[in-house]
Amino acid sequence: MKEGKNIYETRRDFVRKFGKVLAVIPVAGLPVLLSRKTVAKGYVWQIDPYKCIACGQCKTSCILTPSASKCVHEYALCGYCDLCGGYLKEGAKSIGTGAELQMCPVGAITRKFVEEPFFEYSINEDLCDGCAKCVKGCKDFGNGSLYMQIKQDLCANCNDCSIARNCPAQAVSRVSSDQQYIEKERPV
Repeated sequence: MKEGKNIYETRRDFVRKFGKVLAVIPVAGLPVLLSRKTVAKGYVWQIDPYKCIACGQCKTSCILTPSASKCVHEYALCGYCDLCGGYLKEGAKSIGTGAELQMCPVGAITRKFVEEPFFEYSINEDLCDGCAKCVKGCKDFGNGSLYMQIKQDLCANCNDCSIARNCPAQAVSRVSSDQQYIEKERPV
């Protein structure tokens, strides 16, 4: 053995220092393991608008904040109503654009006058947090032209979607990535 300083004075020092290294490796490697995305190739998660009950679980169940589920508006179905059930709170004392009158808690729905008595409603997806209050209002007091969809440009496409797992209506399932969005159509 060459002359030199031994960094371990005792076997116990060696075990203690080696144990610290072993404890750090799993903690350092955990973010790498968690960042790996497990996906089923060719499939994406989506909400069936005909099964959705607008319960609000999409907002609270999604791993993303805000949720990847957003309200979308099917313009072909919309009646362009002055009294939109998805825009105005139930029991609103007046009709207007004031925040206190709106169903959406984050102001993601805007209303634009078209001609008497018609208004056009649009959804700002950047503001929408997926609470589905407007969807429930439109379904209960309107024609259902507002509905929830999982936006694929935002979705992490987890192998085990927490929205699907927590959906009480079982409205979320994997669909072919060729037909990512299940659109509502006018009843025949």
